[in-house]
Amino acid sequence: MTDDVAAARAAAEEESVFSHAPVDPDATAAYGDHPDQVIDFFAPRRAGGPGPAPVVVVLHGGAWRAPYDRRHISPFADFLARRGFAVASIEYRRGGDDSLAGRWPDTFDDIAAALDALPALVRQVLPQADPRRTVLTGHSAGGHLALWGASRHVLPAGSPWRSGGPVTLRGVVALAPIADLAIADKLDVCGGAARQLLGGDEHFAERQPYADPALLLPTGIATTLVQGRTDLDVPQAVAESYAEAAAKAGEMVGVTLLEDVGHFPLIDPAADACAVVVEEIAQLAW
Repeated sequence: MTDDVAAARAAAEEESVFSHAPVDPDATAAYGDHPDQVIDFFAPRRAGGPGPAPVVVVLHGGAWRAPYDRRHISPFADFLARRGFAVASIEYRRGGDDSLAGRWPDTFDDIAAALDALPALVRQVLPQADPRRTVLTGHSAGGHLALWGASRHVLPAGSPWRSGGPVTLRGVVALAPIADLAIADKLDVCGGAARQLLGGDEHFAERQPYADPALLLPTGIATTLVQGRTDLDVPQAVAESYAEAAAKAGEMVGVTLLEDVGHFPLIDPAADACAVVVEEIAQLAW
């Protein structure tokens, strides 16, 4: 495939995912005082399996940058709800302007706080759901945050985000995740977003042990990465590097590679790849 053809297909995939109208949640709850510290909840639209509905926690992507919020992933959240899942879509603080990726430490503060608050909020807002059966998923930068959120119990001692033990998760399904910050930085993923996330050249190396999922292994939590082979935004090499790091740490991470799939079909309800993602989540959730 020529570069022009690949770029044209990637552009069409992006246009498709952003063509869907945002879907309003059934409820929204705050986990903090900042306007971005909220979680949207989507109730299951039908029974998906035996017993109360599992909870799928969704973390949106967008290179941790301000213009990309949870609204663009709401059709995907609704897609999950229509397949019997209770869905919690987390918003979090992102870059302070349109070009900056993430805020240190605010972005990580928010993910930790949201995950800590989530079980009680689920019981309050979605009584038909079972927070003991939770799968964490996220796309792109959100995939990074999902992997990071599941690894808080192995953060370095003294980290304010370190948890006392593994979170109660059935597993993690990370979609085209920025899973290895060093490799992402080397490949200049999303215009240097990984380096920006950690505060630039001055802080990248010192903060990486607290923020890079590839350095926070093994987690002891079932983890699957879903990756399009023709992804031009977050190349396959990033997912493969994380899986290799996991193997070296003695942990097996599943990697599902999808042929002729780029970055955005994984969260596009109109794409076949999205159905594959739902099946990966279902295998862990039910």
